[in-house]
Amino acid sequence: MSDPSSASPATTLVVFMVFVALCLLLCVLAGPEKDDPAEFYTGNSGTGALTSFQNGLAIAGDYISAATVLSTTGVIALAGYDGMLVACATVMSLLLTAILLAEPLRNSGRYTMGDAIAGRLTGRRARIAVGVVTLAVTLPYLTVQLSGAGAMVTFLLGFTGNEAKPLCTVIIGVLMVCYAALGGMRGTAAVQMVKTVVLFATVTVVTFIVLNRFGWNPGRLLDAAVAGSGRGDGYLRPGLEFGDSSTGRLDFLGFQLTIVLGAATMPHVTMRLYGARSARAARVSMRWAVSLTGVFCAAAVVLGLGAAAVVGSATIGASDPNGTTSVLLLSRALGDGSGVLVAAMGCAVFATALAAVTGLLLAAASSVAHDVLTQALLRGRVSPKREVVLARGATAVVGALAILLAVWSRDWNLLSLIYLALTLAASVVLPVLVHTLFWNRYTERGMLWCLYGGIAVVTALTLFSPLVSGTPESLFPHRDFAWFPLRMPGPVTIPLGFVLGWFGSARHRTGPDARRDEEAELRTLTGVGRE
Repeated sequence: MSDPSSASPATTLVVFMVFVALCLLLCVLAGPEKDDPAEFYTGNSGTGALTSFQNGLAIAGDYISAATVLSTTGVIALAGYDGMLVACATVMSLLLTAILLAEPLRNSGRYTMGDAIAGRLTGRRARIAVGVVTLAVTLPYLTVQLSGAGAMVTFLLGFTGNEAKPLCTVIIGVLMVCYAALGGMRGTAAVQMVKTVVLFATVTVVTFIVLNRFGWNPGRLLDAAVAGSGRGDGYLRPGLEFGDSSTGRLDFLGFQLTIVLGAATMPHVTMRLYGARSARAARVSMRWAVSLTGVFCAAAVVLGLGAAAVVGSATIGASDPNGTTSVLLLSRALGDGSGVLVAAMGCAVFATALAAVTGLLLAAASSVAHDVLTQALLRGRVSPKREVVLARGATAVVGALAILLAVWSRDWNLLSLIYLALTLAASVVLPVLVHTLFWNRYTERGMLWCLYGGIAVVTALTLFSPLVSGTPESLFPHRDFAWFPLRMPGPVTIPLGFVLGWFGSARHRTGPDARRDEEAELRTLTGVGRE
């Protein structure tokens, strides 16, 4: 990619340094007042408890990642109709979680997903399995976000050479570990809120500029996008993203299912619900999050169409076949030559990646520290202060692992890792949550079958799919060991996750525990016994 702007790299560096320093200061000031797990994991203890609006901002901040900002606009710019459906699916995913899972999760969970299932499944194996699946879902996504943040800093500061991106990735990763370890849930929520405001302000300005360029006439914008796409009327028909064959249509269906069922069940999104002060507060927070996400996706449609109209799909595709540079190229094309607009958009995307990394890192570390170490291995015999120390240590270890993975995979096409994480969430996390919260005959064996079986099947089908090999856009474009025809295995793995949970529970010969099931149901409906 060429230099994004003519702005001075020194000026951009100063802007980044100020922003990073302010975020670190914010994390420290908003962080836990004492070494208490409730403050570190949920930020909802003490005098600084989050309001419903603040929690809604944080949920929207966690949900709208840098991959969402760049990929959604890119798909719209290159694939038109298909991309607009992706934007709709993004909103529908969070809306589904708000309707189906928000209140039950808040009532059942205290700190982590392990707490949410503990009312019905109390074994140590269940806790360990939850920690495993949380890492399996968050680590690929964390690697992509961290790699993207390092690439964004390298790109905007005008650094060259093979050493620049790994160095920037390591620096950003270390900063993110500090943010999560020092700030806990409340500190990362503060970063998410700042990021949401910065992103929305920047996106709004660029959206207004695009609409003004076309006389505030959506019809003119759409006509110009069709002309700039080079696809004619096909730009407004389905099939550009995955093809119009039967396999392509099934792939696109799987893509939509994966987004709708997986995106909003990612652990770093659902963890915000555990800290809601009441079921009503959880509902209000989700209303704010859904509203903000809807506004963003509407703006993303305008930006994607604007990129196709102003920049042209050919130029965008030449810069990046996945279209992730479209919003930056659009900002440069709309600027006045000073590079201010593209620098502002780049800073907003960087802030988005930074906030996403801190949220993902905290979710993964919390599950490792609370579910695996404190509850499963140490059987809860840990003082509150000691548990917070373990959580901060887990943050450092998970962060170091993510940094190593991001540096190691810096030259890969990491889109497959995003799809892997979303597919795991839709095929494993969602079935476990639905079964645990709404089916009183669910057993530990059923959960283990779903978690470990689902992880194995999703990983195998993804590994041997065109996402990993066999095409120019694959993770390994020069090799071909893809025997599974679909890039998105969701149509197979999502129903399989539910079937595995049911079948494993049906094979369990021990009868249901009526008292335990009644207590779990009461807890899910009312929150009684949550603490």
